[in-house]
Amino acid sequence: MTSPARILRQALCLFLPVTLFAAKPADLAPFQAQAAKANSVLLLPTYPVTPDEVKALAAKAIDTAEAALTALAAQDPAKLTFANTFQAYDAISGQGGNAFAVVGTVAESALAKEMRDTANEMNVKLQEWSVGLDYREDIYRTLKAYADTKPTLDREQQRLVDEVMRGYRRAGLGLPAAERKEVERLRKDLAGLETQFAININSARAPLDFTAEELAGVPESFLNAPGVKQADGRYRVLANVTWHRDAILENARSEATRLKLNHARLSLATAKNIPVLAKLVVLRADIAHRLGYANWADYQTETRMARNGATALKFEADLVAGLQPKFDAEMKVLQALKAADTGKPDAVIDLADVPYYQNRLKKERYAVDTEALRVYFPYQATLEGMFAIYQKIFGLKFTEVAAPYVWAPGVQLYVVQDAATGAPMGAFYLDMFPREGKFNHFACFPQKIGGVLPDGRYDLPVAALLCNFPEPSEGKPSLLKHNDVETLFHEFGHVMHGMLSRSRFAAQSGFSVPRDFVEAPSQMLENWVWDKAVLDTFAADYRDPAKKIPADTIAALTAARQATDGYFNRRQLAIGSLDLKIHTLSADEAWLADVAELTNGVTGAITIAPPADTAWAAYIGHLAGYDAGYYGYLWAKVMAIDMASVFQSAPGGFLDEKVGLRLRHEVYGVGHTRDVGESVEKFLGRPRSQAPFLEYVGIKK
Repeated sequence: MTSPARILRQALCLFLPVTLFAAKPADLAPFQAQAAKANSVLLLPTYPVTPDEVKALAAKAIDTAEAALTALAAQDPAKLTFANTFQAYDAISGQGGNAFAVVGTVAESALAKEMRDTANEMNVKLQEWSVGLDYREDIYRTLKAYADTKPTLDREQQRLVDEVMRGYRRAGLGLPAAERKEVERLRKDLAGLETQFAININSARAPLDFTAEELAGVPESFLNAPGVKQADGRYRVLANVTWHRDAILENARSEATRLKLNHARLSLATAKNIPVLAKLVVLRADIAHRLGYANWADYQTETRMARNGATALKFEADLVAGLQPKFDAEMKVLQALKAADTGKPDAVIDLADVPYYQNRLKKERYAVDTEALRVYFPYQATLEGMFAIYQKIFGLKFTEVAAPYVWAPGVQLYVVQDAATGAPMGAFYLDMFPREGKFNHFACFPQKIGGVLPDGRYDLPVAALLCNFPEPSEGKPSLLKHNDVETLFHEFGHVMHGMLSRSRFAAQSGFSVPRDFVEAPSQMLENWVWDKAVLDTFAADYRDPAKKIPADTIAALTAARQATDGYFNRRQLAIGSLDLKIHTLSADEAWLADVAELTNGVTGAITIAPPADTAWAAYIGHLAGYDAGYYGYLWAKVMAIDMASVFQSAPGGFLDEKVGLRLRHEVYGVGHTRDVGESVEKFLGRPRSQAPFLEYVGIKK
């Protein structure tokens, strides 16, 4: 994947993002003035700072929307137009969604528990209101009255009309009144349970204290990290913090330590969330049945590329089968390593063993020491290097600005501009390190969806990146692992998707694409961190910046990734298959299902059986909000690798600006204004193919 030396030399001369090294953030006002000149609006969300303000924000959002919707429904049927029906409805829905986004961010990031708890309460109210909106018959009648006139509309307008009316059908507006009312009630119950599922995950804690002997092999960078060493000389590991888990499972020589830590991780939120998940499965199956669908997966996938649950299940099963030989070969290698390590020829690989022996394999067979590589990825230099790359390929400019408000110390705000015109494109916040009570994974949270305002100006999007990278320690910067860098490139890809979308309507914005595609634009950008030319633009030993990652190390890193890609993808398939398994149950079957048993059965059939007294589905946040959709990660990944192959073969490799701009305009920019399959093939210039994905995971033709 390494580009020619000529490409590398050119690239190194182009990566001097001056704005990123400014000692003092710029003022926001000049960017807002520039936005006004470009007929757009750069307006940041207003964040509540007290529990009462959280309540007031939610109440105002509902009241404002209700007033606007009442006015929409009260119009003279003879004077209906697209602008005063569907366009107005889209704007009202978008504004309500923006309030929802802000309250959701408070729930996941506020410093005070009272703020988080209040925001979660308001989330439930907003969700219930949102569900109720689908059942406003007065609005439905007004919109249907206009749609029934069969007006002449452009493609994007017609797409909006068709999808809004489909949404009403999916909500049950075609059902008798009593049945429709029951579906509405069930959907509100569902919204509340999904919020509770997320709350239970976010509040789950599993601190474990180990001695230095029990943590033999764990790197000093972890042992010296803030909050790890305790007053009694032991070390506290938080099983709920992903990088803590990884540090132990990948490095601890003690099998007992690994087993204990993994058991705690797989048990997170189990007592609270398995009962909640069981209720969710029954409720979803019931709703789907009442709406005329065989199961919840069919209901959910109707609006996605897969179209139905059977297609999604077949996709998963085909990949499971296709990866079987590679998975078996990888497990054989890991078992041999453990047998040699323990002196037991019949040693069995446990789930807790996989990360440890995969790490050993990388070190011993491929000479890849993931811990040693961290010195090449100090957080700040990596962030700035990634910014420079995205600025180059997408034709953008990022500038840090002084934020009027941040919800925690260290949160930063950046404005995105089009490099050619200087016109602002949007803004994003960065909240990058862990703290008590904060969302404990990595994700992009939209704060405001872009779209055309009634006066014709474009309301620019705003997003927030919430991550949990290792914090700096005394005398050392935050040092990222290579897979942390991959995560950073991925999650910031979501930010780019939000910033670059230029849909007229909120319902067609970048993130509104089908769920089984939404990850593809970000997954594609993960490929950048495996390329020598890209890495050399920012990856350097923080102690001696002249030292770059050797080419043979990157080649070994790629080989090591391929050596474990069978297991990685089978693990993804285990989650996706579990998700589909519980959501392809009929209403009658759902009542009898044992969610914990299903979890362990599916996991054991596709990867390795987890401990019988655990049920890791309780800690899979995607099962509330991404339900019957996890298959989409690999569905999208196949397309992502296909799209990345266009850069790989371009004259400028992964830094090719011409291909980058085509990606910006054909995929990111159009959002959901057309079928995403069409967008992908316009970018590719050919039909989609699985061949690049198979090559990526190391399966040769």
